Amino acid sequence: MTVDLKKLIPTYTARRGRFEVVDVPPLDYLMVDGHGDPNMSQAYVDAVASLYPLAYRLKSLLRDALGVDHVVMPLEALWWADDMAAFTSARDKSRWDWTLMIAVPDAVTPDHVEAARAAAARGTHGPRTGDVRLERLHEGLCVQTLHVGPYDAEGPVLAELHERVVPGEGLRMTGRHHEIYLGDPRRTAPERLRTILRQPVERVAG
Repeated sequence: MTVDLKKLIPTYTARRGRFEVVDVPPLDYLMVDGHGDPNMSQAYVDAVASLYPLAYRLKSLLRDALGVDHVVMPLEALWWADDMAAFTSARDKSRWDWTLMIAVPDAVTPDHVEAARAAAARGTHGPRTGDVRLERLHEGLCVQTLHVGPYDAEGPVLAELHERVVPGEGLRMTGRHHEIYLGDPRRTAPERLRTILRQPVERVAG
């Protein structure tokens, strides 16, 4: 039996045009950090090229060692900047910081990651394989929606989320903007890309 976290965790689905308040459970991720425009930054390319080989090595290791097979999850990212307008109106990507992530089953331990890292070093691996870490993220209460279209068209959706939906629900933003990439930009036309846009929040007291 192959475990597919996308099918087991309800918050890996969202609907276009609808902002939903959800409770995201704690999840373990392979993570690597960077800064700058993802379209211009070699660091971003190197991070993606380092995450996936390690994720597939980890998949093979768990299957062989524990009899646990799982579907490698889609790429995700946390994004932030000192001024949130850099995401909405300005879209100044040079000011963005990011953490790229791939979710893994909670059976994964740091020892498994180190074993996968050692195996990757002997074969196909990216230049930042040594920087990838295993970390648990618990976002809890969030508002999310599905964006369909180019990444650069997200601005109005994010503005609506930040300026209308969050305060309108009696909430305030707390954590980092989170995107889950359900489409592969190498194989999917920009207008058909599907991205879950998620914002951690908390309820306003009073």
